[in-house]
Amino acid sequence: MPKAARSSEIGLLYGIGVVQGLALISFPAASAILVSPSGFALSSTQYGAMFIPQVVLAILASAFGSTLSRRLGLGRVLQLGLAANLGSMALLTVGSLLMGSPAAFVVLLCATALLGLGFGATAMTINTLVQRLSEPARQDGNVLALNALIGLGTALAPLLIALFTRIAAWWALPALMTLSLAALLVTTLRTRLDAAIDDARHGQGWPARFWVYAALVLLYGIVESLSGNWATLYLTNQRQVSAENASFALTAFWIMLTLGRIGFAMLARRLPVAVALVALPLLLAVAFQIVAQVQAAGAGIAAFALAGLACSAILPLALSFAGKELPGDPAATLGALIAFYQIGYGMAAFGGGPLLDRAGLAYSSLFSLGSLAALALAAVSFAVIGTKPARA
Repeated sequence: MPKAARSSEIGLLYGIGVVQGLALISFPAASAILVSPSGFALSSTQYGAMFIPQVVLAILASAFGSTLSRRLGLGRVLQLGLAANLGSMALLTVGSLLMGSPAAFVVLLCATALLGLGFGATAMTINTLVQRLSEPARQDGNVLALNALIGLGTALAPLLIALFTRIAAWWALPALMTLSLAALLVTTLRTRLDAAIDDARHGQGWPARFWVYAALVLLYGIVESLSGNWATLYLTNQRQVSAENASFALTAFWIMLTLGRIGFAMLARRLPVAVALVALPLLLAVAFQIVAQVQAAGAGIAAFALAGLACSAILPLALSFAGKELPGDPAATLGALIAFYQIGYGMAAFGGGPLLDRAGLAYSSLFSLGSLAALALAAVSFAVIGTKPARA
């Protein structure tokens, strides 16, 4: 493929990454509206349960997306993911008309299910395609850049929700996302992305090494979801921070996660960034302890910013290393790893609700427990870089 065409394809994938990030965090960003008595009035358990369909469908889409891509092509699977994301955002927009109705929760469940399908299919395909389109020396940096742009979308979502909430139109975000996803879907219909996987290898089963990476991304899913899904509710419900400042804290988390990924992408060819796989989880363990102790809005924003920086490069580096190191079909490998990431995401997103409502834990206790998950992540990360072949 000509270099100019390859750059254009990567640029399109980067744009899809931004929009996917926005869609993915639309529900957590609107958490204050979802649990507010004047909004959807969901309990903590209902809020957590809302993510179950998302996680299940994301796992299935990630795990079986590579099989489907061999039959239909990665481009078609990507289009399926974009269409599912579009349906999710359309349902969330419609859900704003049903607030206070029992039907609203059903609509939200359908919307998160479609989002899970969309994220699973889209994340697997864009990460695989960026790897296949990139020159070997630029793979780590380009995968980091892609995930940084996904992070940019996640950072923008709470800011936009806060902005639109000020004018009593929070639903404008999912409405805009619906239009954006429609435009991207039409663009992909005119692009031959499948040319990037003509020489893809087909896997013969998972080696033992795969399960080390699987444990790493599962633990990462837990620690990321703690901040991404529970930060706003923690600050508003336990620390009595305003919803607007709580949105700023969530935004700070995603902004620092994004900036960290950009920074590591710039350093990927100059420094041994693999060391970050151990250093960042250790920093995250400290950050969660700080998060659990904050009282004021400013301290909460700073603490979640530190947590975002600590999360930044872990997932994209793990996906990049695994895609190069593990034998077999790269799409199948990345799809399976994203499925494990979603399992971790679901454990934190849903598990937090019963711990709060039934076990009586405080929100701050969730983040204290998160430090243990971060330390376990550091241990698994050490196992990855301690035996990682030099070529990876």
